[in-house]
Amino acid sequence: MADIFLHNTLTGQKEEFKPIQDGKVTIYSCGPTVYDYAHIGNFRSFLFSDLLTRTLQYAGYDVTKVMNITDVGHLTNDDSVDNQGEDKIAKKAKAEKIDPFEIARKYEEAFLEDAEVLRMQPADSYPRATDHIQEQIELAQKLIDEGYGYVSGGSVYFRTAKFEKYGQLSKNKLEDLKAGARIEVNSEKEDPLDFALWKKADKNHLMQWDSPWGKGFPGWHIECSAMSRKIFGDHFDIHTGGEDNIFPHHECEIAQNECSNGGKKSVNYWLHVKHLLVDGKKMSKSAGNFYTIRDLLKKGWKGEEIRFTLLKSHYKTEFSFSEDRLEESRKNIQKIREAYDASAESIQSIYGVVYDKSLEYKQALFDDLNVPSALAFVYEIIEIGSESEVRYFLENDFEPIFAVGLEQEKLSEDKTTEIEALIQVRQTAREAKDWVKTDQIRDELLEKFNVEVRDGPDGQSWHVK
Repeated sequence: MADIFLHNTLTGQKEEFKPIQDGKVTIYSCGPTVYDYAHIGNFRSFLFSDLLTRTLQYAGYDVTKVMNITDVGHLTNDDSVDNQGEDKIAKKAKAEKIDPFEIARKYEEAFLEDAEVLRMQPADSYPRATDHIQEQIELAQKLIDEGYGYVSGGSVYFRTAKFEKYGQLSKNKLEDLKAGARIEVNSEKEDPLDFALWKKADKNHLMQWDSPWGKGFPGWHIECSAMSRKIFGDHFDIHTGGEDNIFPHHECEIAQNECSNGGKKSVNYWLHVKHLLVDGKKMSKSAGNFYTIRDLLKKGWKGEEIRFTLLKSHYKTEFSFSEDRLEESRKNIQKIREAYDASAESIQSIYGVVYDKSLEYKQALFDDLNVPSALAFVYEIIEIGSESEVRYFLENDFEPIFAVGLEQEKLSEDKTTEIEALIQVRQTAREAKDWVKTDQIRDELLEKFNVEVRDGPDGQSWHVK
């Protein structure tokens, strides 16, 4: 196996990766909270997980990746030790006047569709929090039995101060948190910094389950602890997420994990992606710079162009997304595809200077996923290599990582005209509420042209899959 180095948030250092089991890697990635369409900031984190998985596979490892689906328990105010507010899914369900489980399934399906458009490899499993309520109850009870959890007012809380290593991931100190944190006063808690393992549900809470402490729902943090343990056991290799997950979510995960398994380390490497800016500013709907994948598809951008743009900066650096950068990605992908198409000749290896540059490309990827350096070698190889060498490199080294679709079908003008005509007929059927015909045309476009149609508030959009 190749030597791979990763920046471990837990130690604050770049370390050589050593798997628990030779040749095998276990990864748990924090996935979407399915109350709305995931935005491009979310997908920077999800695509990093995809990049990591592909790079480890490229290095020869057998990778098992789990990405959870948070479909209960994630509250609206999640940046304090004990997140407060309203359940995000329940809030959306009230707004749309439909069942919260229906909301969760709707946006889970949307996430998986968007992930496919971005050419993400499917995870080996997508465990849902609501499918693991019993495991979460059992973990909360275990923490009570060990003296780290306590019941108060029908809820269960974790004694944060009892875990001496609390803050090891985020480098927070308890005394500083107490002095500066925005913590809602809660007379049920022994300490303001204690966080909920299980919350008592009132009559207004739409998602609730029976427990030894009465009806309620799990805290956000306990979900990942329970699900990762269910799938991987007490110890696994890598946990990923966005930098906003470091505190409190992942800090609380560590506390739950270690206090329920005799103090043993549960995760060897914690990897976190920096925030995404848009046009140099924090993304927000009020600023008009908030984008979902579907927003960008409606504007005419392709999934591979969005993917390439979100991947081409280093994950530990803050990155500013813009349509200018999307345009740059479009040109880069076109350049790469043209280089690939220049020769249909297949060879079995590369040699000389191209081989040397391909080794430098690998070394850049294996050095904490240094994508900017790796791409510099890609463009250099395109310039100096023979047509057949370039084709071999792009097919065997570039595409397994970046997945831009080297051989994407090019639609002729006649096909494009036919597609647009069918889209217009479908629009007429939609306006007439002829849903049978609408679905028939959608299926015809997919079967005949490999074209996927999406309906949105601004009309139809389509792209080649």
